[in-house]
Amino acid sequence: MNNFQCIAAIAQAGLDGSVEMAFAAPCAHHLALQQVYDGNDVHLKIFVFEYVTGGGLYRETLPASLVREGDLMLQSLLLDLSGIPGLATIVTRDARLPAPVLANQLVEVSPTADFEQCWQQCLDAADAVWLIAPETGGVLEKFGVEVIAAGKRLLGSTPDAVKVTASKFSTSARLAEHDVAVVPSYMPHDAPITAGVWVAKPDDGAGCEDTCRFDSHSALSAWLGRAGRMQTHVVQPWLPGEPASLSMLCRDGQAWLLSCNRQLIELNQGGFSYHGSELNGMAHHWSALESLAQRVAAAFPGLAGYVGVDLVVDDGAITVLEINPRLTTSYAGLSRAMGCNPARLVLDLFYNDVFELPPLMSRNVVKISLNA
Repeated sequence: MNNFQCIAAIAQAGLDGSVEMAFAAPCAHHLALQQVYDGNDVHLKIFVFEYVTGGGLYRETLPASLVREGDLMLQSLLLDLSGIPGLATIVTRDARLPAPVLANQLVEVSPTADFEQCWQQCLDAADAVWLIAPETGGVLEKFGVEVIAAGKRLLGSTPDAVKVTASKFSTSARLAEHDVAVVPSYMPHDAPITAGVWVAKPDDGAGCEDTCRFDSHSALSAWLGRAGRMQTHVVQPWLPGEPASLSMLCRDGQAWLLSCNRQLIELNQGGFSYHGSELNGMAHHWSALESLAQRVAAAFPGLAGYVGVDLVVDDGAITVLEINPRLTTSYAGLSRAMGCNPARLVLDLFYNDVFELPPLMSRNVVKISLNA
C-alpha cells in the first residue's frame, strides 16, 4: 500500500471513528478555537486549494509525480481538518482524478469548465483559504493576492513574503543581510565561476525540477546556454553535507519549530530526485535548528502559517538553501511526528492573539516515502 492509499484508507476508516487517533493520540493542548467555532454546527468554512489536483492544470497533462505529492499533502490536510469540530472544507478537484474522501463540498473542474468561475465560486463560499500551490511563475503569490482582495482570511504567508522567498536569489540576499548562513546565489552572467562543483536551478523553481550539479565550468556553461536558462536559473556553489528541512509555524517575525527532517534526495548522473523525508531525523540538532528558525522568521516577518525551510547540515554547520512559504510534503507525517493535530495549531495561530505550542509535543521519527 502506498502513502496515498494509506492516507485514504485511514480517512475512510475515520468516517466511522476517530480520525485523529488513527495517527496518534491528541496532545494535551487547550486551544481557544471556540472563539471561532464550537460544537457540531459549522462556523468556519475553509477553501483548501491544491493547485495541481484542484484544477490548476485542468487543460494540461497531469504529471504523475506532482499529482502524487499534491494528493499526499491535500489528503493529509483534509484528514487533520476533519478532526476539528465546527469546520467544513471546500475543495476544487480536477475531474480526471478520484474525489478526495474527506472534503465536505467538492467542485469538479473539467476540461470544458471555466476554472476562474469555479475558483471564484469556492472563494465566495469560504471564510478562509488554505493554499497549496507552487511559487513558480508567481502562482502562489497570485492566488494569495486574490484571497486578500476578496476579504477572506489567508491561512498562509503574505503575497509580499511569497514573492521574495519564491526567488532563491532574493532569499539568499535577504538572509545574508540578516547574518543567516545561506548558500550564495548568483545570476549566471554574474557568477564568479571558479574551479569546483556548482549547482544550477530555476530561480523560482519548486522541488528538484531542472536542477543539476556540474563538476566543470564548461559543462555548466553549455547547459545554461540551452532552453533559455541564462534568464531563468541561478548558480550556487555545491555544498557537501546532509540535506535537511524544517517544518515550522511563523507569525509576525516569530517561529515555532515543529520538526527537524532528513530529506531523502538522490543524485544520479548530475540530476537530483526527491524521494520523501524522515521527520525528526535531524532532531539531534534541535537546539541549533530552533535558533535558525527564529532568525529566518525575523528576516521575513510576512511568513505566516506553515513554512518549510531546506538546509544542508555538514558536521554541525547549517546552511539555508531555500524557503517554502507553503505546505511541504513533510506535512503528511507531521501529526504522527508531533502527536497532535498541526492543522489545529495553524488555526490557533491565525485566530488567537496568544499562541504557544503544546507542552507535551512529541518528536517521533516518521518516514514519508514517495517510492512506496
